[in-house]
Formats: sequence, structure tokens, C-alpha cells
Amino acid sequence: MPKVPRTPEITRLDALKPDVHTLPTGAPVWRIYFRAGRHPTRWDHFRHAGPTAARFDHHLGQPATYQDRAVLYAACDPATCFAEVFQHTRVINRWHKEPWLVGFDTAVPLPLLDLTGSFTTRAGASMGLMTGARSTARNWARGFYDSYPATVGLRYPSSIHANRPAMVLTDRAEAAGATPGHPRFHRALGDPAILSLLKNIARTLGYAVS
Repeated sequence: MPKVPRTPEITRLDALKPDVHTLPTGAPVWRIYFRAGRHPTRWDHFRHAGPTAARFDHHLGQPATYQDRAVLYAACDPATCFAEVFQHTRVINRWHKEPWLVGFDTAVPLPLLDLTGSFTTRAGASMGLMTGARSTARNWARGFYDSYPATVGLRYPSSIHANRPAMVLTDRAEAAGATPGHPRFHRALGDPAILSLLKNIARTLGYAVS
């Protein structure tokens, strides 16, 4: 049996009590988003188009379409955002597609299915969900979404940044009003005021800055 079957056993998930980590109101959340390029977005925008190649898109069908299901990928600290977003090139490009770093405090409690512990094993998978085929992870994300309607996203270990917590919020978080009216930190990566922060993070990760 593979460590991560291509699809979850739904009856097993339905019978299994989920591990839930609830982000309290006011918990800090960080993300990097892009204001330019083919798909410009906003700091608090949940992406309804999908599925894309992102690991935990729970959208239905192929090819990607605009649908009710939506995602917002984020992390609990800025460094994890940079590690995840720029992992393919390992270069923090301050200009391409006009990237911005935003930090905000959650507006409501957010119960997340916790994939950082042994739950994945009990569910019939493994931590390979975070490192294996993304198409398989998307199948599991759909199963988790359907089997645990009380959760509004996934909390998972970042395989590119020392297993630090990362998250994907779903349309349920959007409907619950997860994001506040205004962020507490909001800067373009090209802003000289945060260049030292970027250099420190790049040094920690072994990334370059351009």
C-alpha cells in the first residue's frame, strides 16, 4: 500500500475524529500576493478559480473554472511565506508581478484541520501529502473538505521551511469573515523600507534577492 494513496477512503475519513487547530481571533497571518501579471489580486482575495497546480486546491473538475470553492494560502510568519512562494527559483524577486507582503489579524476564530501531527497517518496517508504529487494532495484536500464541514481550512507543515506552520483557508473561512477590514502590515517587496527584512530572510533560507 502506498504511503499516500491517490485518493482518500471517504468512509474512513467520515468515521475519524479530526485533529483541529483553531486560530483565535486576532491571530497573526502572513501572505505574499501579486498585484500584476496575468492574475492580479488583492491582499484579502480568496481565489475562486481552480484547481491550479497549488497543492491543496479543493476545487472540482478540470480544467480550472470559476466556482464557489475558494482558497487563500498563508503562513504564521513572513519567512515561511517567502520560502513557499519563491521555492522554485530560490530567488526573492522584488519586482516580477509586483509582489506585496501583507500581515493581518484574523477577524474570527478559524478551526483548521491540523495535518502537522499523526492525523495524516490515522487518515490513511502520511506526511508525504506535503511532499508528494500535488494532484494527490488535491484529491485529499477535497476529501477533507467534504468530510469535515466544521473546518475552514488546513494547517500543514511547510516542507520547504523546517515544517513551520502554513495554511490554506477555504471559502468557508471567507464566508465566516476571516479577514479584517484593514491589514496591520502591508508593503511592496520593492519598498526600500523592508529590504533589510528581505535580506535577513533570504540569508536564513539560502535564497538570493533580486
